[in-house]
Amino acid sequence: MSSDPSSPSSSTGAKSATPENPQRLYGRRKGPTMSQRQEQLLETLLPKIRVPAAKEMDETINPADLFSKEITDYWFEVGFGKGEHLYWQAEHFPTTGMIGCEFYLNGVASLLGKIDENTRDNIRLYEGDARHVMKALPEASIGRAFLLHPDPWPKNRHAKRRFVSQENLDLFARLLKDNCELRIGTDHPVYARWTMLQMSLRDDFVWMAEGPDDWRKSPADWPETRYEQKAKDGIPVYLRFKRLARTK
Repeated sequence: MSSDPSSPSSSTGAKSATPENPQRLYGRRKGPTMSQRQEQLLETLLPKIRVPAAKEMDETINPADLFSKEITDYWFEVGFGKGEHLYWQAEHFPTTGMIGCEFYLNGVASLLGKIDENTRDNIRLYEGDARHVMKALPEASIGRAFLLHPDPWPKNRHAKRRFVSQENLDLFARLLKDNCELRIGTDHPVYARWTMLQMSLRDDFVWMAEGPDDWRKSPADWPETRYEQKAKDGIPVYLRFKRLARTK
């Protein structure tokens, strides 16, 4: 599954929350093995396509400034894992600027390898807490957002670690343009139920499903990832929510 982008941890364990940083990321920062090429790409390619100044919460990031080419829309993915989905979207929608966040450096390095081999120029990355970027992007600046196979944290005592929360849904609602789409994918029944419960409390999103095929089968532009291929926790579900038009 994608590493949970909820707050910072190191390769030796999660950092403690502090009054200055009350939220935490749970999971590994870096795996035990990384090739020399991957290490090199983190040092050379990542700085060229990195989302800048994302840690400065009081600074606004203009998405148009991130790309050197003309972009017609901006899409945002939280916790892209090894980047298969993010890269597929960038490849099939070349005039869309893809902004992806992933805390696990091995996953970032895997995606950098694909970008380096194919000179893909409509991807920008942030190797940290996605909320840093979500808080810095302007309101109504994103045309589609993705949260695919986050860590389900299935035990009740870990529910607060799940990325689908009212606080984070507030961030998605702020970022998405009116009538645009938030996609959430999971193969874990607990996380699916949790997501539907959290979304049922919203008055700014509506579930787009009209029948079971709308959530049991992926749309043509929702490529299968390695998590869906494994589907170790259950049958994958494809949840799509429309950001309702703002009333003021």
